[in-house]
Amino acid sequence: MILLQANWDWSQVLWTSLISVVLVFSVLLLLVFVMQIFGKAVTWHRASKPKQTLSLHEEEVAAIMTALKLYKSALHDKESEVLTILSIKRAYSPWSSKIHGLTQLPDRKF
Repeated sequence: MILLQANWDWSQVLWTSLISVVLVFSVLLLLVFVMQIFGKAVTWHRASKPKQTLSLHEEEVAAIMTALKLYKSALHDKESEVLTILSIKRAYSPWSSKIHGLTQLPDRKF
């Protein structure tokens, strides 16, 4: 509709579409190169940092874990931490009843 109002001929339409397609692909390629450069910069930055090794003894790890367990248990109510699942067989349950899932059609007045 716009092309008819602008009075473009087909050569102008083809050149415009060609330029737009080339522009989109060139921007996509530029983004790929920028992402690769950022990826290389981040990996180089991580590799240049000296790695620190933290060595803990088994007693220190056990003390930290015990402190975390006590802290977490103080946050919640006292529970037995026992899960009991009872299997109950019932013939009818409103959750499994299909009649509740059906929608009744309204009365049509002709």
